[in-house]
Amino acid sequence: MYKVGFIGMGNMGAAMISGLIKRYGTEQVIFTRQDKQKMQKQSEELGISCAETNGEVVKRSKYIVLAVKPVAYDKVFREIREDIDYSKVIISIAPGFTLEELRNMAGKDVRIVRAMPNTPAMVGEGMTGVCFDENEFSDTELRDIDNFFSSFGKMMRVDEKIMSAVTCASGSSPAYVYMFIEALADSVVKYGMPRKAAYEFVAQTVLGAAKMVLETGEHPGKLKDNVCSPGGTTIAAVEALEENGLRNALFKATEKCYSKCEHLD
Repeated sequence: MYKVGFIGMGNMGAAMISGLIKRYGTEQVIFTRQDKQKMQKQSEELGISCAETNGEVVKRSKYIVLAVKPVAYDKVFREIREDIDYSKVIISIAPGFTLEELRNMAGKDVRIVRAMPNTPAMVGEGMTGVCFDENEFSDTELRDIDNFFSSFGKMMRVDEKIMSAVTCASGSSPAYVYMFIEALADSVVKYGMPRKAAYEFVAQTVLGAAKMVLETGEHPGKLKDNVCSPGGTTIAAVEALEENGLRNALFKATEKCYSKCEHLD
């Protein structure tokens, strides 16, 4: 039996599998997807097994990751309902669906882990918020769940009521960071810096600044102040960011993201 089976293989599924196979090896993972031509290509590229049907993945796996779009969840649960039982663990990575809603879609008593990973999992730097009822799992299964999510980055157990906020904080926000990197790089290309060098300077700075927050334990505001010399270049730039609504733009983005999580169509 395979340890982990994936139903679906989009960007998020591929990112998670990239980390998983480094931890468990290619022989522990199986997947399927609707596009069989792409499935065969990914199977060859990643060196992992594939299955023809969703039901086959469920039968042959212990942990089943639903890596399809939220609109496909009902359909997938109908297809696998006969094959899932209490011995399996279903892992949902869709925003918006509560544990209760997922059990209702399953149509039977099953164990479900609700998670929100992000695409930096592809390079082993993902951040995943996870919630589930730990009383439903054995000690071995709890270790498996921890190892599963930590294989492609960091994980944090959270209360289910803040899972939509997790989507805002880490699930969707890599897109905002990429926009920031692109925009800042464009702004220095304007002054003659080669584009490739601009991306490297900016991206490494974002990486380093993030590590400063995580490793020093200092408040981001204090770290910002440490860069802002009185009357200097940085505080002049910070003034422009404040004048042009950087903080407000982020608050508005989070508001839109949160609302969508809570009211998925």
